[in-house]
Amino acid sequence: MKFWLYTVWFVFCATTNIDVHAQQRLFDNTSESSTLISSQATIFLPVEQVYQVEVDVRDEQLVFNWNIRPNHYLYRDRFKFNAVDAATQLKNPIFEKGKRKYDEFFEEELEVYYDTTTVIVPFQSAATMIDIQIESQGCADAGLCYPPYKQWISIDAVTGEALISDKPSDAALAASPKSKDSDPLPLHWILAFALIGGVILNLMPCVFPVLSIKAMSFSMQHQTQVEKQVHGLAYTLGVVLSFVLIASIMLSLRAAGEAIGWGFQLQSPIFVTALIYLFFVMGLAFSGYLEIGTSLMSIGQTNGQKSQGLSSSFMTGVLATTVASPCTAPFMGPALGFAIGQPAYIALLVFAFLGLGMALPFILLAWVPGLSSKLPKPGAWMDNFKQFLAFPLYLTAVWLLWVVGRQTSIDVAAVIVAGVIFVSLAIWMSKLRTKGGKSMKNAPWSSLVAIILLLSALVAPLLTISKDREPPLWIAYSPEKLNELRNNGQPVFINLTADWCITCLANERVAFTENFYQALADHNIVYLKGDWTNNDPKITELLNRFQRSGVPLYLLYPKGDGQPEVLPQILLENIVLEAIEKIKS
Repeated sequence: MKFWLYTVWFVFCATTNIDVHAQQRLFDNTSESSTLISSQATIFLPVEQVYQVEVDVRDEQLVFNWNIRPNHYLYRDRFKFNAVDAATQLKNPIFEKGKRKYDEFFEEELEVYYDTTTVIVPFQSAATMIDIQIESQGCADAGLCYPPYKQWISIDAVTGEALISDKPSDAALAASPKSKDSDPLPLHWILAFALIGGVILNLMPCVFPVLSIKAMSFSMQHQTQVEKQVHGLAYTLGVVLSFVLIASIMLSLRAAGEAIGWGFQLQSPIFVTALIYLFFVMGLAFSGYLEIGTSLMSIGQTNGQKSQGLSSSFMTGVLATTVASPCTAPFMGPALGFAIGQPAYIALLVFAFLGLGMALPFILLAWVPGLSSKLPKPGAWMDNFKQFLAFPLYLTAVWLLWVVGRQTSIDVAAVIVAGVIFVSLAIWMSKLRTKGGKSMKNAPWSSLVAIILLLSALVAPLLTISKDREPPLWIAYSPEKLNELRNNGQPVFINLTADWCITCLANERVAFTENFYQALADHNIVYLKGDWTNNDPKITELLNRFQRSGVPLYLLYPKGDGQPEVLPQILLENIVLEAIEKIKS
């Protein structure tokens, strides 16, 4: 779904429950033939079930035979073979010729292997037991890329028997060289790095605006030293507990077999979308357009206000940790890398020190007498400074929008921008109702519209992200592909469209329904789609051939050498279904 369709359909239509992708067309990478699959979620198998290897020993050659599950592949240049003991020497591996494939994960054309592949590794060894470490990496056509997969193989050079394991044998561990450079840092150094990294987090553009305003609240004259100390502890508790909670979730998922690390929540487009809204609303608050400071963030206190309570300071700590999640400060890397491989209690201690470092400036302000008095005195300048700090928040929202666009597509990014506009409109209507006359204040419709706008802003990205993850329903049009299909006697449906063509997008919404995709499958019709969003001479040539100056153009080629039927530019479901039924004869 494209930007304008979502804008119109989500706000003004009640017919969004049509699932046009209940049946999907997924094209196999090896044969490029079309196959209809259901729309239920893809279940990804563990890596050890997807890529299975067997080993043979033949005349000073190690022969590795990989069996690969259908619709999965291995990268040629991600294979690694290392001898664990010094008595064994491995020579350059000999690979089979693979298939060239443009890989979206690495954004380049790579050589990959489907189904099976054999790698021969010549070797020389004086040992009777040979320990080899191998590494491979592959992806699923559906979009999941597995992390590098390491295996250890113990081979009896006399009998040729091989034992494959996900963990090194005791003999391999004993033979593995250990260098002083590889020794981990002592725990106290790791905790020191975590503490410093947490302190530096306060300077990150994601965090600095919130914390700078919070710091200035310590200079308020109405707070006693004891009040400052208690609020400082409440803020620290909010930060530390939030870090420990995120770390606990991460460690639990890793223990369950998930290949994740720090910042795993940012791998979710839904979480990143929530952060975009959060930073945007915080920016509005800093700009003075939205008054949420005293109730939500405890950062908007003025001289005439009383202390907001310990829960407010605690929640400010939680908020600070949330907005810090996109930022990674220097010195955090060694601490986080160390923590992930340690027992749970040590890992949680490291993350607690990260939170403690982040809260350290406020601990000093609260507990060092006279330090808060060194801060600038409250005045009109604070309001100007707060408004200035809104711009780093807006820029962070823009950066996160770029991130979610890279994770998903431009469609999702456009819908999120529309959601931000809906949030702004809902806030404007709420302010209008608050400041308006009696008739405006008593108008229930304004609150209802504001609620609908906010729900649209929340729901539209969720639906767009779920649709964006579906497999493609077509093959990209090219004259060569069309000729190949026609030479094979294949009926073909061609859709020439563009993202800026409203008619094209509306037709796809109305006519390309579940029944349409089912009819294509029933009649074994291949769907080619030509995207004319950018200039494409090949598509222009096809348009000119049928006396069209622009899109849309819909062509239905029958089986054999017959001429295509040109469908109307305004499509309905029954029109395209009737045309499909005609070519059956």
